[in-house]
This record gives sequence, structure tokens and C-alpha cells, in this order.
Amino acid sequence: MKITFDRQHVLNATAPLMCATSGKSTLSATEGILIEAKHPDVCTMTTYDLEKGVRVSVEAKVVEEGTFIINAQKFVQTLRVMSEGEVTLTVNAQLSATMESGRFSHKMSALKGADFPDLPRLESERGFTLTEGTLRTMLGKTMHAMATDDQRRPILNGCFFDVKGDRLMLVACDSFRLAKCTTKAEIDNNNKDGSDLNFRFIVPIKTVNELVRLIGYGDEKVRIHMMRKHIIFYVGDIIFFSRLLEGDYIDFDRIIIRQHKIHVTVERDAFLSALERAALITEEKISGRMQSHVKLELEGDVLKVLAASAAGSTYDELEVEHDGGDILIAFNNKYLIDAVRACDANKLQISLSSPLTSINIEPGEGKEEDTEDLFMLLPVKMKE
Repeated sequence: MKITFDRQHVLNATAPLMCATSGKSTLSATEGILIEAKHPDVCTMTTYDLEKGVRVSVEAKVVEEGTFIINAQKFVQTLRVMSEGEVTLTVNAQLSATMESGRFSHKMSALKGADFPDLPRLESERGFTLTEGTLRTMLGKTMHAMATDDQRRPILNGCFFDVKGDRLMLVACDSFRLAKCTTKAEIDNNNKDGSDLNFRFIVPIKTVNELVRLIGYGDEKVRIHMMRKHIIFYVGDIIFFSRLLEGDYIDFDRIIIRQHKIHVTVERDAFLSALERAALITEEKISGRMQSHVKLELEGDVLKVLAASAAGSTYDELEVEHDGGDILIAFNNKYLIDAVRACDANKLQISLSSPLTSINIEPGEGKEEDTEDLFMLLPVKMKE
């Protein structure tokens, strides 16, 4: 195989590829980029870590066709130190790869293309299209509540999607908090059999984290196609595919308390600022992880934000609108901050009943049209 390409163009293309290389696998091919040179003016580059993968097409002059695997880290590191302009990559029958540019030459080993793991079939007749902005906004509201490594209920280690007609709902839950966001959007039906849109699936957390790096908040379109066990995202010239989490998601509507006794309306920005000030002194290491607890005390139309640790203490008072009894309740402050940040409105509606039951945080005045967001959070045991 022998191809010539523009250094910067290929270097830009490798950025998304790196998210699907594996450094922990015993299969060395998953640490590499599969380079396929089968057409005169283009070659494809693919990475796949057995859970998720990326494929991009790049312009290249194909002098000699071939399919080989090059170690991804070494390929990118070499490109970075080469001069601007054309780069020639040659792989011989002895699996020796040479990268050349001007007077610079670098050799490394390659693998046969046949050693690359089998890819899922990247074709589907079922799917939908929506704007990157819609998807990015919805993920931004929910992804903080995904579990990261729940061994008992692995189904929580991802984001649940429910697509029906022009309605998109995303849900995430880690057993301590829940985010449920619904919106009406312009969703194009790509089902070739003419059936209505009706999809329910769970995207793994690692895939979600990489997806938000690939998409922006604009009006560019992202196509999403479904297979039985995989999902494909078409983002510009990038094909991003992933295994889906298998199983039924939790019955989240059953665990959301709707009938609360106490209702509070508070200015979002003022509340968020008070929580962020409290977080400055309350972070401490508990069970090997940094945690930050904060107390909320409601007395009449005043909400007190209290925090204390060995480093000191903070006290804030906020004016609120209040219906119901007074209460003192404590939370993991980081989780509370995540929920308040995700709730996009001028004012927040907070509903709660006791220091031992979950609270609901919902957007109030100034919320987005055609959206319904709810953030649920469990309290923590208060320290004496």
C-alpha cells in the first residue's frame, strides 16, 4: 500500500478516531487505525475498541491499494512532529510502514488488515434525523445523572432515549438522582418501510461522553440509525457507531413523587451562586471520593444555605416564595449543583415533603417552550 495525503487534513481527521482505540485490550489491532486504500482519491480510516467505533474518509492519492493497521498513538505522534504539506505512507509485504515528508522518514510496524476485529454492519433502514443543537442540549441536561460503574444494575450506566413522532425524551439515573427531559422537535423519519418513529434504546455512558465532543449546538443535522444491538451516528463526515446497553430501563415514572407537601420558588442564578460558594469549603474525602454536603433550611419566605467543615462555614439567605411547612434537609452539594445548572429557567420550582424523601426541581418562569424537564434528588443524612 502506498498513499499520499495532506498532513494537517489527516491529523484533524484522527482526533475523533482516537476515542475508539483501546489501550487495555489484549488484541493489539484495537490499538490501531485500520487504513483502507481501495479508491484512487480517498481512503477510509477506522478505529474500534469492541464497544464503539469511528470511521472517517479522507482525501488521498492512492498509488498502490491495500488494507493495513497502524498503531494509532504512534501514527498521530509522528504526524504531529512532521512538517506541513504532503505525507507519503508506504506499507510493504513485510508489514513495515514508512512515513515520509521532505527529508524526514519514520519507520514503524504494521498489521494485516485481516487482523482487525469484525465490525457491526454499518447499514440500517430504520432511523431519524434531528439537529445537533437539539441533541446536544438534551444530553447536556441529563448526562450528569448517568451512573458511571453500577455493577448491580449496569442498565443505569447510560442514557435512555425514547423517540416517538416529534417527541424526544432522555432519562438518566444513578440511584441517587434522576434527570428526565422531554422536548418537541423537528425529527425527520428515516424509516424506509414508512413506519412511524417509535424507538427506545440506551446509549452507554462512554459513547455519550464522546458524542457530546463530536456535536455542537448549531442547526447542522445528525442522522441516527438503529440496529438490533448497535446505533450509528452520522455527524458530518464522521460515522460514529456503538453497542447499545441491553435490557429494560427502570420504571422511572414510578419512583418520581408527584404529590409533595412543600413548594418553593427561587431565583435560579442566586440559588446556584449560593451553592457554589458553599462548595468552596465543604469538599472532603469520603470513602475515597470527594463529596460536598450542604443543608437547606426553609423558614417562611427565607431559604438558608448552610455548609460547614474543618475549613470553615458559610451561610446564605435567599428570598423565596413558599407554600407549605418549614423544613431542614441536606444534600450532596455537587449533585444539587448539577441539577440546578441543568435546569434552564429564570426561576426554579422545588417540591419536597420531608428530610428523608426525594425532591423535584423543575423549571419555572422563563423555561424553554415545548420542553418538560424534571430533576429528582435524594437527600443525605445530616451530620450532628
